[in-house]
Amino acid sequence: MTEKLSLDDMQNLVNEWIQKHGGYWTPLSMLSASIEELGEISREINHLEGFKPKKYKRKNESELDEELADLLFSIICIANYYDINLARAFHKIIAKYSKRDSKRFD
Repeated sequence: MTEKLSLDDMQNLVNEWIQKHGGYWTPLSMLSASIEELGEISREINHLEGFKPKKYKRKNESELDEELADLLFSIICIANYYDINLARAFHKIIAKYSKRDSKRFD
């Protein structure tokens, strides 16, 4: 699938998948999964930047895109569990950063 998805679309797709596969985990389990995915992103960046070479895969083969998507999936699960609209929350945070940091980088 190469189409662009909105955050709303992503939240709906994740919810449909989760409902077909046993439902949402407990909040702390979902948080733990998110932290695990963040660790995997860290590992991939270490590989890409040359700090810690991969042991088994080709040197230039990266899984960063998949690891980022895994983290996004786990974050969407948490948002869905708490009925948070991520698109709305994202607009709020951009407005907050725009106001707070408007002169920070001048």
